Order: sequence, then structure tokens, then C-alpha cells
Amino acid sequence: MWQEKNNSLYQKFTFKNFDEAFEFIEKVAAIAKEANHHPEFKSNYNIVEVWLTTHSAGGVTQKDKEFTQKIDAIFDKKSDKKEGGLSIAKLFTDGGSRGNPGPAATGVVLLDMEDNVVKKSSKYLGETTNNQAEYQALQEGLELAASIGVKELEVYMDSELIVKQINGLYKIKNLDLKPLYDEVKKLASGFSKITFTHVPRAMNKLADALVNECLDSQ
Repeated sequence: MWQEKNNSLYQKFTFKNFDEAFEFIEKVAAIAKEANHHPEFKSNYNIVEVWLTTHSAGGVTQKDKEFTQKIDAIFDKKSDKKEGGLSIAKLFTDGGSRGNPGPAATGVVLLDMEDNVVKKSSKYLGETTNNQAEYQALQEGLELAASIGVKELEVYMDSELIVKQINGLYKIKNLDLKPLYDEVKKLASGFSKITFTHVPRAMNKLADALVNECLDSQ
């Protein structure tokens, strides 16, 4: 997951071996040259750290944020080859509605246990409520994790209501949420181990950003 540190965007990527890590650097360097961008790399065997900043602006700009997506796309393609071996993962999901009900979207981010992004996605839902969007995002995330063979999953959401409903602490009072709840519980039963944890929105930035990017594009 990209983090903003010292006026730069930073992320650490982990690979199977040195060859994969070096191939990743070469591919990122190639697209950086085309974009006239100059990322900073640090490599240690199978680990590659990347920093992005726009030197002329003295910090992070939209150009850097857009370039993270290109880097993630390169890593995602590499991850496709490794997915069969990903048995334990973290899942961050978010759903949001502008108006409640109003235009809504989902954001889903799947990470390995070293916080490297494995997959991420977003989807426009049309008109719905915040809670319905949260449930649909969770459903999409569970389906994504299951599709690549994840067996043990740690789920993190910033919706305290949904987390407490899934954990059996709150009852489902809104009948519109019951079918979504039932589907999520069905999907959750397919994992050998799964936990649902509420986190502050500040810890769910990447999924939240996907929601807003999707809504802004409509």
C-alpha cells in the first residue's frame, strides 16, 4: 500500500527471488523513462522499495499518484503468476454513497502479509445507500480473495456497523441489508480462518481512495 512519507509516495514490493525483483525494476524504469519521471529505487535481493516525488514541485503531485497506478499494474501482472501460493492475506474494503442514498461505489484492496498490494478493484453501483455499498464492497473482496486461493483472511473495514453485524454483535434491523449479509456470511464460511476488524478511516485510505476515484469518474 502506497504511503506518503517525507514528501514522497513510498511502497515496498516483495518478490520470489532476485531475478523477479530486478525484472520489476527494469519494467518500472522503462515506463518512467517514457513518462520523464524519476523514481528512486532501493533493492535488497527480493525486496524493492520505491519512492516517488516531483522534484520540480518539491513534493507529491498528481503525476506521482497517477504513476503509482502504472507501477501497481506491473506488480499485479507479476502477482498473477504467484496467486496460487497466496494462502494468507489481508483485505481492506470500503463502500460509499454521495447522498445516502445516492451515487455509490466500492473499493477493494487485497494485500499479502507484508502489505504489498496483490489486487485492487472498484465498481460503480448506481444509486444506493452507504451501508449497502459497504456490504457489496465486502462481498466483492471476499469473492476476489477466494478466486485466487486465499484460505486465511484478515478483513478490515471502517464501517463499525457492518463489522459488528458480521461478528454477531448487532442485529440486522434493515431488511434491505439482510440478503447482502447472508451472502457475505456464506462467502466467509468458505475460508478456513477469517476475521473482521473495524479500523479508523485513516487506516483504510487506499480502499477509500478507490471509491472516490470511481465516483469522480462518473
